[in-house]
Amino acid sequence: MNSAGIGAAGTVLENDVEEWQRVLGINVIGMANVVKACLPHLIASPAASVVNVSSAVALTGFPNRVLYTASKGAVLSMTRAMAVDHLADGVRFNAVCPGTTETPWIGRLLGDSVDPAAAREALEARQPHHRLISAEEVAEAVAYLAGPRSASTNGVALSVDAGIESLYVAH
Repeated sequence: MNSAGIGAAGTVLENDVEEWQRVLGINVIGMANVVKACLPHLIASPAASVVNVSSAVALTGFPNRVLYTASKGAVLSMTRAMAVDHLADGVRFNAVCPGTTETPWIGRLLGDSVDPAAAREALEARQPHHRLISAEEVAEAVAYLAGPRSASTNGVALSVDAGIESLYVAH
């Protein structure tokens, strides 16, 4: 599992060059460097699999998140390119694309808001099933993609987002 990421809010007008470099450096280049360091060992393995953590925003238009969306879209594209580049090596590459997940990072964001209860309610309201994704749900998807049951799964983006990518839910 290859999971690196920092968030960034704002439109294309609001993030300066340094912020673009910082976020892309961690979210994209950092993940590429991890794969590069591990690849000789993966190629030597009889059942190698890499699961990169992208995001639901890589598959949808999401307001006020252009930089984060670009970085996680790059992770998804990089995953597919690595999958094709390493077919002959027997290394599979897939991505999991979580929606808003109950993590300590989200907890800190909510805690830092003016009204944490209202902020949580707003996050939950935008989820088709009206709750945050659990970390366990994401972990189960990662375990599937990394494990032997998905031996014929390669270059896939598996959404764990309660349907944000594919469902329209009127509120």
